[in-house]
Amino acid sequence: MLRLNRPDRLNAINATLADALRDTCASIAGDRAVRVVVLTGAGRGFCSGIDLRGFGPDVPGPQAPAIDRLRFQEMMAALPEALRALPQPVVAAVNGVAVGGGLALCLAADIRICAASARFGNAAIRLGLSGAEMGMSYHLPRVVGTSVAADWMLTGRLVAADEALRTGLVSAVHPDGELFARAMETATVIASHSPLGVAMTKRALQLNTDAPSLAAALEVENRNQVITHATVEAAQARAAWSRR
Repeated sequence: MLRLNRPDRLNAINATLADALRDTCASIAGDRAVRVVVLTGAGRGFCSGIDLRGFGPDVPGPQAPAIDRLRFQEMMAALPEALRALPQPVVAAVNGVAVGGGLALCLAADIRICAASARFGNAAIRLGLSGAEMGMSYHLPRVVGTSVAADWMLTGRLVAADEALRTGLVSAVHPDGELFARAMETATVIASHSPLGVAMTKRALQLNTDAPSLAAALEVENRNQVITHATVEAAQARAAWSRR
Protein backbone atom coordinates (compact mmCIF):
# COMPACT_ATOMS: atom_id res chain seq x y z
CA MET A 1 0.00 0.00 0.00
CA LEU A 2 1.40 3.38 -1.05
CA ARG A 3 -0.52 5.92 1.01
CA LEU A 4 -0.29 9.69 0.58
CA ASN A 5 -0.12 10.84 4.19
CA ARG A 6 -1.09 14.47 4.81
CA PRO A 7 -4.69 13.91 5.92
CA ASP A 8 -4.98 17.31 7.58
CA ARG A 9 -4.50 18.90 4.13
CA LEU A 10 -6.45 16.29 2.13
CA ASN A 11 -3.03 14.94 1.10
CA ALA A 12 -2.14 18.10 -0.82
CA ILE A 13 1.30 17.82 -2.39
CA ASN A 14 4.03 19.83 -0.68
CA ALA A 15 7.80 19.57 -1.11
CA THR A 16 8.14 16.83 1.50
CA LEU A 17 5.38 14.69 0.00
CA ALA A 18 6.73 15.20 -3.53
CA ASP A 19 10.22 14.10 -2.48
CA ALA A 20 8.87 11.10 -0.56
CA LEU A 21 6.68 9.96 -3.45
CA ARG A 22 9.52 10.26 -5.95
CA ASP A 23 11.96 8.38 -3.67
CA THR A 24 9.41 5.68 -2.84
CA CYS A 25 8.63 5.05 -6.50
CA ALA A 26 12.35 4.67 -7.21
CA SER A 27 12.63 2.16 -4.37
CA ILE A 28 9.55 0.18 -5.42
CA ALA A 29 10.70 -0.02 -9.04
CA GLY A 30 13.77 -1.99 -8.01
CA ASP A 31 12.07 -4.22 -5.43
CA ARG A 32 11.16 -7.55 -7.03
CA ALA A 33 9.23 -8.55 -3.91
CA VAL A 34 6.62 -5.88 -4.71
CA ARG A 35 4.18 -7.36 -7.20
CA VAL A 36 1.39 -4.75 -7.20
CA VAL A 37 1.07 -1.21 -5.81
CA VAL A 38 -2.17 0.09 -4.30
CA LEU A 39 -2.15 3.91 -4.24
CA THR A 40 -4.53 5.73 -1.92
CA GLY A 41 -4.79 8.67 0.44
CA ALA A 42 -4.88 8.86 4.21
CA GLY A 43 -8.04 10.14 5.85
CA ARG A 44 -11.01 11.42 3.88
CA GLY A 45 -9.30 12.41 0.63
CA PHE A 46 -7.09 10.97 -2.10
CA CYS A 47 -5.15 14.10 -3.04
CA SER A 48 -6.30 17.71 -3.34
CA GLY A 49 -3.46 18.72 -5.66
CA ILE A 50 -0.57 21.05 -4.94
CA ASP A 51 -0.56 22.76 -1.55
CA LEU A 52 -0.76 26.38 -2.62
CA ARG A 53 -0.48 27.66 0.95
CA GLY A 54 2.25 25.40 2.24
CA PHE A 55 4.29 23.76 -0.50
CA GLY A 56 7.63 24.98 0.81
CA PRO A 57 10.14 27.73 0.19
CA ASP A 58 11.11 26.70 -3.34
CA VAL A 59 7.90 27.56 -5.20
CA PRO A 60 8.76 30.21 -7.81
CA GLY A 61 6.37 33.13 -7.98
CA PRO A 62 4.93 34.58 -11.18
CA GLN A 63 7.79 37.10 -11.34
CA ALA A 64 10.49 34.42 -11.09
CA PRO A 65 12.57 33.68 -14.20
CA ALA A 66 10.73 31.45 -16.66
CA ILE A 67 13.44 28.80 -16.40
CA ASP A 68 12.81 28.46 -12.65
CA ARG A 69 9.06 28.14 -13.17
CA LEU A 70 9.65 25.56 -15.90
CA ARG A 71 11.91 23.47 -13.68
CA PHE A 72 9.30 23.51 -10.92
CA GLN A 73 6.59 22.40 -13.34
CA GLU A 74 8.84 19.63 -14.64
CA MET A 75 9.45 18.47 -11.08
CA MET A 76 5.70 18.22 -10.47
CA ALA A 77 5.10 16.49 -13.80
CA ALA A 78 7.72 13.89 -12.90
CA LEU A 79 5.49 12.54 -10.11
CA PRO A 80 2.78 10.90 -12.28
CA GLU A 81 5.52 9.96 -14.73
CA ALA A 82 7.29 8.02 -11.95
CA LEU A 83 4.08 6.17 -11.10
CA ARG A 84 3.39 5.27 -14.72
CA ALA A 85 6.98 4.06 -15.18
CA LEU A 86 6.75 1.51 -12.35
CA PRO A 87 7.12 -2.03 -13.71
CA GLN A 88 4.46 -3.17 -11.25
CA PRO A 89 0.76 -2.47 -11.93
CA VAL A 90 -0.66 0.42 -9.91
CA VAL A 91 -4.21 0.25 -8.55
CA ALA A 92 -5.51 3.68 -7.52
CA ALA A 93 -8.10 3.43 -4.74
CA VAL A 94 -9.59 6.92 -4.82
CA ASN A 95 -11.15 7.89 -1.52
CA GLY A 96 -12.71 11.32 -1.53
CA VAL A 97 -11.37 14.21 -3.56
CA ALA A 98 -8.82 13.78 -6.38
CA VAL A 99 -8.25 17.14 -8.06
CA GLY A 100 -5.41 18.82 -9.89
CA GLY A 101 -2.24 16.89 -9.14
CA GLY A 102 -4.37 14.28 -7.41
CA LEU A 103 -6.25 13.59 -10.63
CA ALA A 104 -2.92 13.43 -12.47
CA LEU A 105 -1.63 10.78 -10.04
CA CYS A 106 -4.87 8.86 -10.38
CA LEU A 107 -4.63 8.91 -14.18
CA ALA A 108 -1.08 7.53 -14.06
CA ALA A 109 -2.37 4.34 -12.42
CA ASP A 110 -3.20 1.24 -14.45
CA ILE A 111 -6.49 0.50 -12.70
CA ARG A 112 -8.69 3.05 -10.98
CA ILE A 113 -11.49 2.29 -8.55
CA CYS A 114 -13.15 4.75 -6.23
CA ALA A 115 -15.40 5.22 -3.24
CA ALA A 116 -18.93 6.50 -3.68
CA SER A 117 -17.81 9.78 -2.09
CA ALA A 118 -15.00 10.33 -4.60
CA ARG A 119 -14.85 13.54 -6.59
CA PHE A 120 -12.52 14.29 -9.51
CA GLY A 121 -11.53 17.59 -11.06
CA ASN A 122 -8.98 19.60 -12.98
CA ALA A 123 -8.35 22.62 -10.83
CA ALA A 124 -5.68 24.52 -12.77
CA ILE A 125 -8.11 26.15 -15.21
CA ARG A 126 -9.96 27.69 -12.26
CA LEU A 127 -6.72 29.33 -11.11
CA GLY A 128 -6.13 31.10 -14.40
CA LEU A 129 -3.68 28.46 -15.59
CA SER A 130 -3.77 25.92 -18.39
CA GLY A 131 -5.90 22.89 -17.64
CA ALA A 132 -3.24 20.78 -19.34
CA GLU A 133 -0.61 19.82 -16.78
CA MET A 134 1.15 16.82 -15.22
CA GLY A 135 0.26 14.54 -18.11
CA MET A 136 -3.44 15.41 -18.00
CA SER A 137 -3.79 16.19 -21.71
CA TYR A 138 -2.11 12.88 -22.55
CA HIS A 139 -3.82 10.51 -20.12
CA LEU A 140 -7.35 11.88 -19.80
CA PRO A 141 -8.40 11.77 -23.49
CA ARG A 142 -7.07 8.23 -23.75
CA VAL A 143 -9.16 7.18 -20.76
CA VAL A 144 -12.46 9.01 -21.26
CA GLY A 145 -12.25 10.32 -24.85
CA THR A 146 -11.39 13.75 -26.21
CA SER A 147 -14.80 15.38 -25.84
CA VAL A 148 -15.28 14.36 -22.20
CA ALA A 149 -11.69 15.31 -21.39
CA ALA A 150 -12.21 18.73 -22.97
CA ASP A 151 -15.36 19.23 -20.91
CA TRP A 152 -13.61 18.46 -17.65
CA MET A 153 -10.38 20.30 -18.43
CA LEU A 154 -11.98 23.47 -19.79
CA THR A 155 -14.71 23.84 -17.16
CA GLY A 156 -12.81 22.63 -14.12
CA ARG A 157 -16.03 21.20 -12.71
CA LEU A 158 -16.06 18.42 -10.14
CA VAL A 159 -17.04 14.99 -11.41
CA ALA A 160 -18.90 12.62 -9.09
CA ALA A 161 -18.22 8.90 -8.79
CA ASP A 162 -21.18 7.84 -10.92
CA GLU A 163 -20.04 10.01 -13.85
CA ALA A 164 -16.49 8.74 -13.42
CA LEU A 165 -17.79 5.19 -13.76
CA ARG A 166 -20.04 5.98 -16.70
CA THR A 167 -17.22 7.62 -18.66
CA GLY A 168 -14.66 4.93 -17.87
CA LEU A 169 -12.39 6.96 -15.61
CA VAL A 170 -12.85 4.23 -12.99
CA SER A 171 -13.71 0.59 -13.46
CA ALA A 172 -15.75 0.26 -10.26
CA VAL A 173 -17.39 2.32 -7.50
CA HIS A 174 -17.62 0.83 -4.01
CA PRO A 175 -19.17 1.96 -0.73
CA ASP A 176 -16.69 4.07 1.20
CA GLY A 177 -16.13 1.44 3.86
CA GLU A 178 -15.35 -1.29 1.31
CA LEU A 179 -12.94 0.53 -1.00
CA PHE A 180 -9.64 -0.63 0.47
CA ALA A 181 -10.75 -4.23 0.82
CA ARG A 182 -11.85 -4.26 -2.83
CA ALA A 183 -8.56 -2.69 -3.91
CA MET A 184 -6.62 -5.36 -2.05
CA GLU A 185 -8.76 -8.08 -3.63
CA THR A 186 -7.86 -6.78 -7.08
CA ALA A 187 -4.20 -6.51 -6.15
CA THR A 188 -4.20 -10.06 -4.77
CA VAL A 189 -5.59 -11.47 -8.01
CA ILE A 190 -2.94 -9.64 -10.05
CA ALA A 191 -0.17 -10.75 -7.68
CA SER A 192 -1.21 -14.39 -8.10
CA HIS A 193 -0.18 -14.29 -11.77
CA SER A 194 3.29 -14.66 -13.27
CA PRO A 195 5.35 -11.52 -12.49
CA LEU A 196 6.78 -11.50 -16.00
CA GLY A 197 3.37 -12.02 -17.58
CA VAL A 198 1.96 -9.12 -15.55
CA ALA A 199 4.90 -6.84 -16.37
CA MET A 200 4.70 -7.62 -20.07
CA THR A 201 0.93 -7.05 -20.10
CA LYS A 202 1.34 -3.63 -18.47
CA ARG A 203 4.09 -2.72 -20.93
CA ALA A 204 2.05 -3.84 -23.95
CA LEU A 205 -0.96 -1.83 -22.81
CA GLN A 206 1.16 1.28 -22.47
CA LEU A 207 2.95 0.83 -25.78
CA ASN A 208 -0.07 -0.17 -27.80
CA THR A 209 -2.25 2.69 -26.61
CA ASP A 210 -0.10 4.73 -28.97
CA ALA A 211 0.61 2.02 -31.53
CA PRO A 212 0.60 3.43 -35.07
CA SER A 213 -1.11 0.33 -36.48
CA LEU A 214 -2.54 -3.06 -35.64
CA ALA A 215 0.58 -4.62 -37.12
CA ALA A 216 2.79 -2.71 -34.69
CA ALA A 217 0.61 -3.74 -31.75
CA LEU A 218 0.68 -7.38 -32.82
CA GLU A 219 4.46 -7.25 -33.05
CA VAL A 220 4.68 -6.31 -29.36
CA GLU A 221 2.06 -8.88 -28.33
CA ASN A 222 3.68 -11.71 -30.31
CA ARG A 223 7.09 -10.98 -28.81
CA ASN A 224 5.67 -10.90 -25.28
CA GLN A 225 3.89 -14.23 -25.71
CA VAL A 226 7.06 -15.91 -26.95
CA ILE A 227 9.07 -14.53 -24.02
CA THR A 228 6.53 -15.47 -21.33
CA HIS A 229 5.75 -18.91 -22.79
CA ALA A 230 9.03 -20.38 -21.56
CA THR A 231 8.79 -19.28 -17.91
CA VAL A 232 8.37 -21.65 -14.98
CA GLU A 233 5.24 -19.76 -13.93
CA ALA A 234 3.65 -20.31 -17.32
CA ALA A 235 4.36 -24.05 -17.16
CA GLN A 236 2.85 -24.23 -13.68
CA ALA A 237 -0.23 -22.26 -14.78
CA ARG A 238 -0.77 -24.56 -17.76
CA ALA A 239 -0.45 -27.64 -15.55
CA ALA A 240 -2.95 -26.23 -13.04
CA TRP A 241 -5.36 -25.38 -15.84
CA SER A 242 -5.20 -28.89 -17.28
CA ARG A 243 -6.14 -30.39 -13.90
CA ARG A 244 -9.41 -28.46 -13.73
